[in-house]
Amino acid sequence: MAQGQDALLTPLATPATPPPQQPAPPALAVGRQQPQQQGYAVELYFDPALENQVLKAWNVLARRQISTQLIEMAARPHLTLLSAPALGPLRLHAALRSLAARLDPLPLTLSSVGTFPSSEGGVLFLAPIPSAALLHLHSQLCVALRKEGVEPPEEFRPDSWVPHCSVAQDVPRSRMADAFCILRDLKLPVSGFAMDIGLVEFSPVREIFSFPLGSGSEA
Repeated sequence: MAQGQDALLTPLATPATPPPQQPAPPALAVGRQQPQQQGYAVELYFDPALENQVLKAWNVLARRQISTQLIEMAARPHLTLLSAPALGPLRLHAALRSLAARLDPLPLTLSSVGTFPSSEGGVLFLAPIPSAALLHLHSQLCVALRKEGVEPPEEFRPDSWVPHCSVAQDVPRSRMADAFCILRDLKLPVSGFAMDIGLVEFSPVREIFSFPLGSGSEA
């Protein structure tokens, strides 16, 4: 659910230590301690086999104590189509249902590893091949939202959107190289299908509604 800067590797650094005589933050387990983001996201969900491939990455990164945030917030593997601090679920319900009914399940291939770097902690993601069908789906979503009076944030407009499937959030710079090594073992590319589109509220993640692609009914 994160998108921002260009995909780059960040330099290694030593994490700062808390001042003496102050207790450590109670939830400091993996990575940095940050307030959870709040907002909404439109997400594209995978078939079970492709979803399991992504879950393997989440679980390995958690076991290696690099990132557990996606697991803890009860997220589901997905491509983030759009994210914003506020979206009206009632306004989007009919638009997303209609869009899903007009589209077929979409072939997807997760082919590379990337990062949105940050001075405080980066996001690691698997990048899909930006097929014409995927870009068309995203463009159609933006058109549908504008008809409902919702203007996509700049980073999620068709000429700026970076398709990504997050596998780790708030990764300390000191663990970024380790995380890339782990993800290399996934033996990319992995392929499957996008099967559903949905709206979630976060964090923690709560699905508000979702619709299967190719349902053929807008009722």
